[in-house]
Amino acid sequence: MNEEPIAKRRHHSGLFFILLALVLLITISLSAGMGYMKIHWTVVLRVVGAHLTGITSWTADLDELMRVIIMDVRLPRILTAAAVGGGLALCGVVFQGILLNPLADPYTLGVSAGAAFGAALALLLNLSVAGAYSVPCFAFLGATATLMLVIYLSSSAGGANANNLILSGIIVAAILSAGISFLKFVADEQVAVIIFWLMGSFASKTWTDVGLTSVFLAVGAGVFLFYAKDLNLLCLGRRAAASLGVDARRVPWILLISASLVAAGCVAVSGIIGFVGLLVPHMMRTLVGPDNRLLLPFSMLSGAILLTWADTITRAVLPHEIPIGVLTALIGGPFFCYLFRKRQTGARGF
Repeated sequence: MNEEPIAKRRHHSGLFFILLALVLLITISLSAGMGYMKIHWTVVLRVVGAHLTGITSWTADLDELMRVIIMDVRLPRILTAAAVGGGLALCGVVFQGILLNPLADPYTLGVSAGAAFGAALALLLNLSVAGAYSVPCFAFLGATATLMLVIYLSSSAGGANANNLILSGIIVAAILSAGISFLKFVADEQVAVIIFWLMGSFASKTWTDVGLTSVFLAVGAGVFLFYAKDLNLLCLGRRAAASLGVDARRVPWILLISASLVAAGCVAVSGIIGFVGLLVPHMMRTLVGPDNRLLLPFSMLSGAILLTWADTITRAVLPHEIPIGVLTALIGGPFFCYLFRKRQTGARGF
């Protein structure tokens, strides 16, 4: 067997990964300098370098306000957006592989609806048991409870196959959507706050948010990459995967629950942000192929880049900041229609 094409492909994949990582770093540097106060990207690097190394002489000639803007205002928001984008993209790859459905995304099992209901309930009742993080906590609890309910319904319906999971997710999401509508109806003057959260935003994020989303992302990425080879085989169908040595009963549950919890963590911090987990896996699949050992890390970086730029546009480019979920839907919706139409007509698409 000729190993030269395989080695060349691995070499190209490695270069592409390094390129995406550099693009992400450049994106973060440029984004941190954009806003009401323009800051050159070299100044951003000096401030971050001084903060990491403790060499204060690098920023001795800079205004303290500039350091505060970069380290305490912009970077937490930017890094949170990057972590959420990477997490949603990873979950999209896993859901599409496990459910064998190209339309699957991180919200297929109703996780977003559960998070939205929990957040809306916390906002309506003005709950403050966890201080400033009461709404994210209730959003995560709502998403987790929804996941358990969906698993219970699908398992009791003759086995947890893909169709049962998707159908259970649709049913539970529809019920929760009605509940959210009722909460908005009785919210009165707080309805605007609920609607704003539901549309997604990275405003006022802190380093705590960065830490939370980074933990979810790191743990999820570790689990997904560990089972990437099994996920490749599961894409062939559970019977074929079982015949090739995959535990077709345990591994799908591990991946589905892990992906749902990562999505729940992302939604709890950012609100509802659609299309990232749906589009990024399709785009990367055409560039690196269907091998999840490559698709997962490439999708994570691409999702981080996409959502960081989307948030930068809403924050620093548009005359008025709009919720990030609105922008991703406006961009992703038409693009997905184009992608779907290309496939329907048999033309070459992604």
